[in-house]
This record gives sequence, C-alpha cells and structure tokens, in this order.
Amino acid sequence: MLRSCLAVVAAVTVIGSTHGDETKRSEIQYGIDKNISYLTKHGKATPYQLERCRLDLYYPKNKTGFATVVWFHGGGLTGGNRHIPEGLKDQGIAVVAANYRLHPKVTCPAYLQDAAAAVAWTFRNIEKHGGDPTKIFVSGHSAGGYLTSMIGIDKRWLAEYDIDADRIAGLIPLSGHTITHMTVRKEKGLPKTQPLVDSFAPLYHVRPDAPPILLITGDREMEMLGRYEENAYFMRMLKVVGHKDVTLYELQGHGHGMVAPAISPMLRWLQEKGRHARASEK
Repeated sequence: MLRSCLAVVAAVTVIGSTHGDETKRSEIQYGIDKNISYLTKHGKATPYQLERCRLDLYYPKNKTGFATVVWFHGGGLTGGNRHIPEGLKDQGIAVVAANYRLHPKVTCPAYLQDAAAAVAWTFRNIEKHGGDPTKIFVSGHSAGGYLTSMIGIDKRWLAEYDIDADRIAGLIPLSGHTITHMTVRKEKGLPKTQPLVDSFAPLYHVRPDAPPILLITGDREMEMLGRYEENAYFMRMLKVVGHKDVTLYELQGHGHGMVAPAISPMLRWLQEKGRHARASEK
C-alpha cells in the first residue's frame, strides 16, 4: 500500500523519447558499457580512486532522446557496489550505476565529490549514446539517496565541474537521510541517534529553485531511525521556502529495503516529467 499526497500510482511502461523515436518496447535493444572511469584527472588520482570511481552505463542502443537515471547504491557510505536495479531495466531509459569511495578509507566530502563527478560525466557523455542531456535524473537508495539530495540541493558540488545542479531533471532519493548522514556524524564523534543539521545535510540547503523532487520512504513504523519523518520535514521546509514541485511517498508495509516497490511510482514520476518537458519544448 502506498500513502502519499497524490493518488496511488500504477505500473508504467516505457519513458517516451523527445525526438520522435517511436521505437516499440519490444523492439528496443540494450547495451551495457562496464567499468568506465568517470575521473577527469587520472594523473592525480590515488589507486583507490582509480578502483572505485567507475560506473556502468546501461542504455537503449536503437533509440534516441531517452531519459537517464544516475543511480547511487546504498550501504551507509561504508559498503555496497554499483548495480542496475532490475525494475529500471527494459524501460526505454538509460541507467548510469556509479560506485564511490567509502568510509573508512576516505571521509566526507569524498563521497559527495565522487557523486558529483559521476553526474558530471553523465551530462558530458550521455548524448554520445543517444540520450537527452536535458532529461538526466539522479536517484539512489539510503546512502545513495543522501548523495542524490546533497548534490542536487547544494549546488557547490556540481559547480566544481561547471555544471548547474538545476540542470538535473529531477531528484529521486529513496529512504535517504535529509539530516547529516550517520557516517558523517560518526566522523564527527556523534552517535547515529544524535541528529545534526549542518552544511552536509540536505535540510541545510533547502531552496525554492531546486530541481523537482520525489521523496520515497518505507513505512514510518518500519523505517530506519525516523527516516520517513526526516523526509516529511524536508518536504515541508522545501514548501515553506517556496519550492513548487516536491512530493513524498510512504510505502506502507515496507521497511528500509524498499527499492523494488519504489520503482513503479518512480517510473511514473519520470514519465510525467518527460511529458511536461516535451510540452515546454513546443
């Protein structure tokens, strides 16, 4: 069951193209390019950066103008590896699945720097593969959701690559922290039950002109450490400052591991944003 401020959403099919490519779903062929480095300065990279700062690109091979989702894995900023969620495959979109460096080998802000570098790579390269650079969405689960919010809300990270964060078509953090991440708090000597809102918290950077945002969490009674309430407050404060396009879904009956049931509302939201963008172009 899904609780939200909108109607219950249904499954979706293929996200449409903006360039008149009407390739049917059954005719779309997909390719995957693996282990691509997204670093821009390899000569100055550490061996650990060369190992972790890589991505996989899954994309339609015989379709153009498609949307792209940059996907960041979860794992508390301490573990996990890039993967392409099954529900995002065969949907007429590209998925960029990126790794990033992990604690304790690095500390904040290395995670944010890597996430921004992966998104910057996508902006600079997706059109070469047929994708529409105006339809790049950023998403991720848990720690990946935190990274999603931070690089889209706090513009300084993408500014390092001369990219305006507002070029992102939409942010879709799944069960992400909106206060300062628990691992970043640990680095400051704080327990995971001690809330903190500083410059490494998405809440610290709420602004009215941020990209459209879809927040999805598990059931408030089953989620990790008040994650639903964090996201509810994030949504409220975005609205208070004048943000016009933020939505929160709560997936009832699902705990923190809620990626699979979140895919359907996520894809529907992508489809709606794609239709809006096409209407704006006319």
